[in-house]
Amino acid sequence: GTISSRLTLEGPIIKDRTSFLVAGRRTYVDIFLPLAKNEDIRDNILYFYDFNAKINHRIDEKNRIFLSGYFGRDVFSNDFARMSLGNQTATIRWNHLFSQKLFSNFTMIHSMYDYQLGTAEGNASSFIWKSKMQNQSLKGDFTWFATPGNTLKFGASVIYHTFDPGIAEGTGSESLFTSYKLPQNYAIEYGVYISNEQKITEKLMLKYGVRFSAFQNIGPGTIYNYDQDYNATDSTVYSKSKIFNTYHAFEPRLGLNYILSTSSSIKASYSRTVQYVQLAQNSTAGTPLDLWFPSSPNVKPQKADQFALGYFRNLKDNTIETSAEVYYKSMMDVIDFKDNAELLLNPELEGELRIGKGWSYGMELMVRKTSGKLSGWVSYTLSATRRQIAEINNGRSYRAPYEKPHNISVVLNYEFSERAVLSGNWVYSTGAPVTFPTGRAVIGNVIVPIYSERNAYRLPDYHRLDLSFAIKEKNKKNRKWQGEWNFSVYNAYGRKNAWAINFLQDPANPNQTYAEKTYLFSIIPAITYNFKF
Repeated sequence: GTISSRLTLEGPIIKDRTSFLVAGRRTYVDIFLPLAKNEDIRDNILYFYDFNAKINHRIDEKNRIFLSGYFGRDVFSNDFARMSLGNQTATIRWNHLFSQKLFSNFTMIHSMYDYQLGTAEGNASSFIWKSKMQNQSLKGDFTWFATPGNTLKFGASVIYHTFDPGIAEGTGSESLFTSYKLPQNYAIEYGVYISNEQKITEKLMLKYGVRFSAFQNIGPGTIYNYDQDYNATDSTVYSKSKIFNTYHAFEPRLGLNYILSTSSSIKASYSRTVQYVQLAQNSTAGTPLDLWFPSSPNVKPQKADQFALGYFRNLKDNTIETSAEVYYKSMMDVIDFKDNAELLLNPELEGELRIGKGWSYGMELMVRKTSGKLSGWVSYTLSATRRQIAEINNGRSYRAPYEKPHNISVVLNYEFSERAVLSGNWVYSTGAPVTFPTGRAVIGNVIVPIYSERNAYRLPDYHRLDLSFAIKEKNKKNRKWQGEWNFSVYNAYGRKNAWAINFLQDPANPNQTYAEKTYLFSIIPAITYNFKF
């Protein structure tokens, strides 16, 4: 394709015993940036790539081994800033069949997520900030078909977490920035679970189970003690391998599916979930300014209870599927940053956090047509997500940063023939909540912005239309090669969706401030040739 290319290859290594699969993808929008009319973006770098590999080996009729890996990265840089983020995983899985009723999967996983933020080289303040999180996991999962009406699933897992909060260092010969590194954090997470899928009657199916989880902070580590104003008073240093904090919880789950008729059913569910690894975000833009850190003596794990109820019905001989679902979620020990929090390279980051509660609720509607020349689906979600934390927003509830009350998705495909298909995809969502400056104060010779309540404003609504037209080549007898041309337009009507909005001081009039919207793409046409052999 003119925007990106991908390739997947699979085949045997040892006939009937061992096979492989490799797949890769890369975008290369940056190749075309030098052709841009705007000189400010001609030298920008913007691309992502990913790579998958898998080997499947059959030892005998009861044993298989799977080896797989994934590597991916997103990269962006311009004359002012640069950032990148990526994931790596490597997995070994052993599938063993004990009998016709009992089989298992034993899995060992290594994963790493890392990201970098920095400024362009060439000046005294040039720097790069790097942060990463690594996990090493072992787990065993079993499925037992105990009776025709009962399928039990049970297992256990252990995860060793390594958190590398950040290291900052100067880049380039002109930089005066010295190196600074935050200490690593370590933790172990355990889990055991059992669940049963039970057929009560021909119409009623139950799924129920419970998971017990535990989380332990281990040394080496330093824990700061804070007073009632969240100021660090002293700290405690723990030696290597010392377990100095433990949390544990039961997480029950219950679900039911009741068949009303051959074309309709009702589903209901309840679940309690506990989150020991925390993610804190402090940016409305799409930057990877995500801070991952473990629960600790100062930060309790987040808990949530979720209830859901749905009605599902098929129409016109099951060619049209419809569904309506409602849900409510109550969250405890929710975290957020205080106003004007210091995030980067702050060893006392926990003192910047505030803890409270949250809740969300909503309704999801969908209609899907699965056959005929015209197929596709339309979905709509109406939702709300709120937080309430005593020290934020004067104790009043406020919007969560990811609350988008309205979400619409329309996907349609029209087959002119077996070889020609026209597709369209339209998405719409309410703009994300943001905190904007609403006034200013002059202190000495410095202009200080005055901000609104937390998340009181929103970015402009997001919407976009993508179109594509696919033409398959004629199938010829005994021809092993099959090809397809795809002509597409991303953002067909050129919507300039806001990626970020910044408020700048007018250089011609220091008493005036104006908002500047940054958007990433307008219309992007592309031509792609797909083939398989």
